[in-house]
Amino acid sequence: MSKVRSDGNKSTELKLIRYFSEKNIKGWRRHYKVKGHPDFVFPARRIAVFVDGCFWHGHDCRNTRPADNADYWQKKRRRNMERDRAVTLLFEKRGWTVCRI
Repeated sequence: MSKVRSDGNKSTELKLIRYFSEKNIKGWRRHYKVKGHPDFVFPARRIAVFVDGCFWHGHDCRNTRPADNADYWQKKRRRNMERDRAVTLLFEKRGWTVCRI
């Protein structure tokens, strides 16, 4: 598992870009300079979209739980989920709508 590196959910993000294009959804930005680093931002509507990887953000939809060093990975995922909640709260306090995919 130590060799597993995040690639930024590139395939999921590209699918989302394709969806935005197909549905003629406009006004989104990537790499928007705002604390919390959402993957997509709709600045005019104050919407932040986060594309969370299942393993890294604690989703069990794919049943990905490594047997090796399980305690470490459980703590790592828990910290990520806590950070996700804190970032979501930060955006909501600033009046943004947060969407996590």
